[in-house]
Amino acid sequence: MGQQQGVYFVPSKSQWPIVAAVVLAVTVYGAAHWLNAEPGQEGLGKALFGLGMLGVLAMFFGWFGSVIRESLAGRYNDQVDRSFRMGMMWFIFSEVMFFAAFFGALFYTRMFAVPWLGGAGHGALTHEFLWSDYVAAWGANGGNGPAHVGGDFQTIAPWGLPLLNTLILLSSSVTITIAHHALKAGHRGRVLAFLGLTVLLGATFLWFQAHEYMEAYKELNLTLQTGVYGSTFFMLTGFHGLHVTLGTIMLAVIWVRVLKGHFDPQHHFGFEAAAWYWHFVDVVWLALFMFVYIL
Repeated sequence: MGQQQGVYFVPSKSQWPIVAAVVLAVTVYGAAHWLNAEPGQEGLGKALFGLGMLGVLAMFFGWFGSVIRESLAGRYNDQVDRSFRMGMMWFIFSEVMFFAAFFGALFYTRMFAVPWLGGAGHGALTHEFLWSDYVAAWGANGGNGPAHVGGDFQTIAPWGLPLLNTLILLSSSVTITIAHHALKAGHRGRVLAFLGLTVLLGATFLWFQAHEYMEAYKELNLTLQTGVYGSTFFMLTGFHGLHVTLGTIMLAVIWVRVLKGHFDPQHHFGFEAAAWYWHFVDVVWLALFMFVYIL
């Protein structure tokens, strides 16, 4: 059935929602069992987690494939397009709130919790009775406290790999914008070139971040166990890295679709949605670079 103006497309019954519920339940149960199992008994949890992740990937592949086939068949009209755009905007808004919670935790810890432990403001009694020799400081050693918690550690200088990764992500925002304009102009070869370059830049960012993590663990003793600095650092950068990974996969799939002849200058919301997500990831990194690495 082709596109019908003024008629909202209602898809046929699909098995994918129930498949999603099952594989996500298996994944979460496996992860919980893995984390809480006795030493040497993690095998079942690992197996279920791995099986669940494979199921999640298969579910995405199948469900997204169904949506792509419906789009190529011309079943989506302008009303459906608007609903997709609104859905993507709400999704990105939820991601903004996701990172806002983590940045809020970082702000509260640095501006309130650490000074209180050091005796400032309402923390005088806490400082006296809980940790009288603690010196409030945020950074490499956090006073003399983290040495007793997770050992002395050092922070990562912002002007090395973090700055390089910042330039990489800013460059990727430029390349994907060029690819978008090329798609609207009908220059498919240019789209493939600059979109492929964006995917390459995303993969390069992830490679450098992995190198940074190895250096942090092996040389700087900066781990998840080194006090609240280590936990907030890896929480923020780790979740951002996960989002870069998802965005890179999304853009790679869009590249394959462009190669197969999908999209045209007037109808290419799949491309736009991935580009919106990528720009969001870039903006989050700028905030992260400022508040985690520099300040």
